Amino acid sequence: MRLPIDPQADIARRAWVTCPACDDARHCATCADLRTCGEHWRYLIANNGPVLHLQCPGCTHTWSLDTRPAQPA
Repeated sequence: MRLPIDPQADIARRAWVTCPACDDARHCATCADLRTCGEHWRYLIANNGPVLHLQCPGCTHTWSLDTRPAQPA
């Protein structure tokens, strides 16, 4: 089932991370060079400190991403 775009989605609030559902940027040279691509961006819906809440405009998947660095074990 495909979800609608979140009402809080604003094209001015974007993030450039891989979508875990569709991975649409896997063959994009711009994304592979870690540059901001005009095609493969995600809506930044909200954040709670370092946790980002995102939605892919292509497949409409929503997820949260913790951007804190991993702690050594």
